Amino acid sequence: MDLHLKDRVILVSGGAKGIGGAICRVLSAEGAVPVVIGRNKVDNERLMADIERSGGRAFAVTAELTRTEETQQAVETARARFGRIDGLVNNAGINDGVNLEQGDTERFLASLRKNLIHYYELAHFALPELKKSRGAIVNIGSKVAETGQGGTSAYAAANGGRNALTREWAVELAKYDIRVNAVIVAECWTPMYATWLSSQPDPAAARRQIEQRIPLGHRMTSGEEIAHMVAFLLSDRSSHTTGQLIHVDGGYVHLDRASD
Repeated sequence: MDLHLKDRVILVSGGAKGIGGAICRVLSAEGAVPVVIGRNKVDNERLMADIERSGGRAFAVTAELTRTEETQQAVETARARFGRIDGLVNNAGINDGVNLEQGDTERFLASLRKNLIHYYELAHFALPELKKSRGAIVNIGSKVAETGQGGTSAYAAANGGRNALTREWAVELAKYDIRVNAVIVAECWTPMYATWLSSQPDPAAARRQIEQRIPLGHRMTSGEEIAHMVAFLLSDRSSHTTGQLIHVDGGYVHLDRASD
C-alpha cells in the first residue's frame, strides 16, 4: 500500500535509536524525510548516514529537548532547511523511576520536562507549518498510564498527560484538518529494554516470564511494528482517524491473559 508519504517532512523526537530509529527508517522507506531530533549528535548523524546509504533521505538536528529554546530552534532549523513540516512524532522520553515514597518534587518536575513538556512544545512550535500542510501528529505513549507499574510516578503521570493531550489536540486542531493520535507501547524490544533486562539476576528467565504475559504470540513487539502503525497514522490512508489511543502490544493491556 502506498501511504502517500513521499517527500513529506516528519519531525521525530528521540529518533536516533530504539522505537524512534525504527520510525525514521520506516518513514524513509516510504519516501518521507524524517528529521531526527535528539541530544546526541553522533547518534543522530549516524542514523542519518545509514538511511542515506540505504537510498533514503533524512536530516539530523541536535537539541536538548528539556530546554525550550533548543526545542524551538530544532523546529526552526527543520523549517528553514525544507520550507515545510508535514508531521510530528513525539517519541523522546525515559522511564526514570521517580516514585512517590521518596517524595522528591524536583525530580518529579524534571521528569515531566524530560517526558511530557517537550511534547507540548514541539507541537506548539511546529503548529504554524502543520496548519499549512494539514499535517498529522502522533504521540508515542506507554501502557504505564493505564496499567501502572509501581515506583515510577512521574513517568506514569507524563504518559497520562500524553494520552490526554492526544485527545485535547484532536479536538482543538480538527478545524485545521490536523489529526492527532497516539500509539501506546507495552513490551517492545529496544536497546534500552535489553539494557534493563541485562540488569536482572537471570535475564533469559525474566524475558520468558514477560513474554508469557503477552497474549499474541508470547513475544515482544518489535520497533518496526510500532513504526508501521505510526507511518499509517501520519498518512492520508488514516484520513478519518483522530483522537485515538492505539495499542500495538499483542493484546497486553486489554486482553484477559488468564484465558490464554
